[in-house]
Amino acid sequence: MKVRVDKTRRNLLANMGMAAIYTPFIGLIGCDDSSTETTESETTQDETTEDTTTEQGTSDTEASTETSIEWAAGGTDLITLDYPDDTLFESAGICSLLLTERTTEGPCYLGVNNQEDISDGETGLPMMLCLQVIDQNCNPLEGYLVEVWHCNREGIYSGDESQSDDTSTFAGSFCTANDQEAENSTWFRGELTTDSNGRVNFKTCFPGWYGGRTIHIHFRVRLEYGGADYIVSQFCFDDDFCEDICTTHSLYSDRGVQDTPLSDGSDTVFPSSGYDNYLLNTAQNDDGTLLGYKRIMIEI
Repeated sequence: MKVRVDKTRRNLLANMGMAAIYTPFIGLIGCDDSSTETTESETTQDETTEDTTTEQGTSDTEASTETSIEWAAGGTDLITLDYPDDTLFESAGICSLLLTERTTEGPCYLGVNNQEDISDGETGLPMMLCLQVIDQNCNPLEGYLVEVWHCNREGIYSGDESQSDDTSTFAGSFCTANDQEAENSTWFRGELTTDSNGRVNFKTCFPGWYGGRTIHIHFRVRLEYGGADYIVSQFCFDDDFCEDICTTHSLYSDRGVQDTPLSDGSDTVFPSSGYDNYLLNTAQNDDGTLLGYKRIMIEI
């Protein structure tokens, strides 16, 4: 039985000082995409949230408000399409936070092994998570480690520490909600190395929510395991999109809408405004699965 700890988690977040972990921009650098043909709806992240249709079958419907087909419900085996090609990132946002401090790692980090499918058998809305790492001149960076971790659709993190090389910051029952299955699992944790195009692709599921936090995915970028971080931060999702999934999707609607949307300003990491650069771009694939994608710029 899943243990509901939303109120307890909210209190713990406050007691742990999580309300102070948001770090303002150190700097923003833009890339000159003038050599790439774009339309008016693709110019910048701030001007549009409309997603580009790719040859691999992503919908040109704005996924945050509408879907053309029913969302898939189940495991990552329902992802039947190939990953979109690298043109995906031409409209994925040209700026990124240049954060170097470990202020947004959160209390639920465990070191993980390399793996593309990080679902570990968990179900939800299956999602491709496609990320590209670039330098300040927009050159793709090969050989960098990109790590992601997030909770399941019930808002619970996996907590099996036996396979982890780093348990120093893991907050135990706060993360697993004392759920035995979670304590024995490694779901939704993974790390991959960027290819020659600076890219990694994960198979996962859309995360759920827990009290005091908007729906989010943690990530970090570094050059070697255990080495210094170039960035440790989190991605968030558009409020309208989250509400749609949390109220209409068969595997999320039993919990209902998240209690901490971005817009109300009470999330302990993201401010009520100025979070656009943290937003993950989303679109619906033709097989009903979710595509989430983002370009991450680091300063080297």
